[in-house]
Amino acid sequence: MKKLVSTVNLDKAEWLKYRKQGIGGSDAGAICGLNPYRTAMQVYYDKTSDETEEIDNEAMRQGREFEDYVARRFMEATGKKVRRANYMFQDEENPFMLADVDRMLVGENAGLECKTASPFMAEKWKDGKIPMSYQIQCHHYMSVCNAEAWYIAVLIYGREFKYYKIERDEQVIADLIQIEKDFWKNHVEKEILPEPDGSKLSDSIIAEYFKDTVAETIPLTGFDEKLKRRQELMDVMARMDTEKKQIEQELKVYLGEAEQAENENFRVMWKNVCSERLDEKRLKEEQPEIYALYRKSINSRRFTIKAA
Repeated sequence: MKKLVSTVNLDKAEWLKYRKQGIGGSDAGAICGLNPYRTAMQVYYDKTSDETEEIDNEAMRQGREFEDYVARRFMEATGKKVRRANYMFQDEENPFMLADVDRMLVGENAGLECKTASPFMAEKWKDGKIPMSYQIQCHHYMSVCNAEAWYIAVLIYGREFKYYKIERDEQVIADLIQIEKDFWKNHVEKEILPEPDGSKLSDSIIAEYFKDTVAETIPLTGFDEKLKRRQELMDVMARMDTEKKQIEQELKVYLGEAEQAENENFRVMWKNVCSERLDEKRLKEEQPEIYALYRKSINSRRFTIKAA
């Protein structure tokens, strides 16, 4: 491995630009289809767009804030010492693989990944389990840093602290390198979108990527079987939706004027709810100036499929 850039006093905008030069540990799970919160399409868009993708939320902020605490707890629990790496590393054989690690262990060829999790996510760490996306992240770091092992420590808010050691697995690393190489060489460098995965996240990326249109009709080839399958799925979903609504209607008739019914397995509620909505039609007719002042135009592409 080589040191790509020092992260000491590196501002976030510059750090994000360096991240665009390759695949990081947090990208690896998404590329492998194992990250429930991020897709390969998102990673592709991040690496190929001119924008610096600054994903942040409360959970991520808390993760950063608690990183030092998790590292200290790890040292207390294990007696091992860790230090900050202070560099973003790059794999010399596969320069598209980058690593910005949380900590490196002193006197051991290994690193530490610090995680936080809400109590609702505790089940994913039960009985020695480690979320697959995080396992892939650690193997990515082992590959870039030529490490023999990687530790992962997690603080589950208000419940417990856990840590695990992930041993280096050459087959996993070889497979991961091939997947990342294919993604970088055949998608990022050639600017070819990865295959969609059916997620809402992929929907949003496709809409952003192809938001501009041209008045053109192109031949529709190679999709007849998939379109037939789509129609079959829609028919099945329609029948299932009707069956679901029938069950709900039967329950409403059973409840009658009662707001709630329950047994040892289920609780069914049918309560009055008051909600307020803006009468846009009336506002437009009676106060057109105010309506025009607050009207917002949203451009989007409408997707429809019709039988020929």
